[in-house]
Amino acid sequence: MRIRTVAALTGALALSLVSGCGQGDTTGAGSNTVTYWLWDANQLPAYQACAKGFERQNPGLKVKITQMGWADYWTKLTASFIAGTEPDVFTDHIQKFGQFADLKVLEPLDDLGIDDSAYQEGLAANWTGQDGHRYGAPKDWDTVALFYNQKMVKEAGLTAEELNTLSWNPEDGGSFEKAVARLTVDNNGKRGDEPGFDRNDVKVYGLATGGAGDSDGQTTWSPFAASAGWHYTDKARWGTEYQYGDETFQSVIDWYFGLADKGYLAPFTDYTDGANPANAQLASGKAAASFDGAWMISTYFSTKGLDVGTAVTPTGPTGKRATMMNGLADSITKNADNKAGAKKWVTYLASDECQKTVGGYGIVFPATPDGTEAAVAAYEKKGIDVSAFTEPVTDSEHATTFSFPITDYAADVYALMRPAMQDVFANGAPASGLTKTNDQINFILGQ
Repeated sequence: MRIRTVAALTGALALSLVSGCGQGDTTGAGSNTVTYWLWDANQLPAYQACAKGFERQNPGLKVKITQMGWADYWTKLTASFIAGTEPDVFTDHIQKFGQFADLKVLEPLDDLGIDDSAYQEGLAANWTGQDGHRYGAPKDWDTVALFYNQKMVKEAGLTAEELNTLSWNPEDGGSFEKAVARLTVDNNGKRGDEPGFDRNDVKVYGLATGGAGDSDGQTTWSPFAASAGWHYTDKARWGTEYQYGDETFQSVIDWYFGLADKGYLAPFTDYTDGANPANAQLASGKAAASFDGAWMISTYFSTKGLDVGTAVTPTGPTGKRATMMNGLADSITKNADNKAGAKKWVTYLASDECQKTVGGYGIVFPATPDGTEAAVAAYEKKGIDVSAFTEPVTDSEHATTFSFPITDYAADVYALMRPAMQDVFANGAPASGLTKTNDQINFILGQ
């Protein structure tokens, strides 16, 4: 039985558990109501403000916003497609785009007049399907940087300038590994770069873990793999072959998860499948630094007792830094109850007016340049320097950005890579074993 068939059956099973809730989420919808789903509670006030602006411009139309947690969101959204209770509009993730495009549950947005040049470079183009139609209107973007405990960095004798000029390589880890080792402390007070350090009795890990990173490694290994010159697939978008069997990639993976063997990277058991995320490891004093996304800025900086700083990702063998630049979008469902109203709402969401409103809340970086400027200014008012996240987008000389892999069978790729990467991290399996997984993935893509 093909994996995607199994996934479909799993979705159908989930439907029996959640379809009642899905039905309730669309209650009140009608010809004068546009239903809109999003997952980020922090962004809810910003989009409620946008809804008020939209309703003023469109008398008689109302926007009903439903917010739910990340995991519930995707489960209920998938179930709603099966049950016919889907929202008119929903916040879409590029990681899910391939799957939804394959299922043909999205409405083309070609008639909305979206101009790619009105948004940060690359954001709009990512939402074009293999059929040439647009299925998402740019919403916001994020990059990855290094968050760190300023007190621990100072105690280790390191400076902010040093952390912003680190480099790495898969042979000896470069200055990045030296810094992580220095930040690591065992229960006897020995640092990771000192004689007598006990890697089996660590009190503070130099680097928090975000898990195995699954098929994308967004906040774990991806900045290293990309700065080594590796790419997920054979093409920037809608690739037909993944490259997890590549020697460069496998050398990066062996080195990165090898940091756990040395005692510098928090072990897989500390992550426990998302129950103890990287920010919690910093908050508890269990780790000194962590790679995380811009969507977590407010969470880190609002953590009581944590004086946090940020730094850019380290320079790799290519001579450049690298970070994933993920861009969310708003999509309209193919069977939307209020398709006409949905198109008006999505057009407004993608407009500078709404994007500047969202930016003013200082929660995310909106997709338009003016929206981004509004967000940077809002963060500055809060005393937060976000340059570690914005510089990779503007400094092409020293940094490069890359996207989530966009291919068919995205759910199948995830289902295969997740246990394979966990085996590498949790059990110390060699990364060369990923070649077999890569062959399985490419077999599916070739169907």
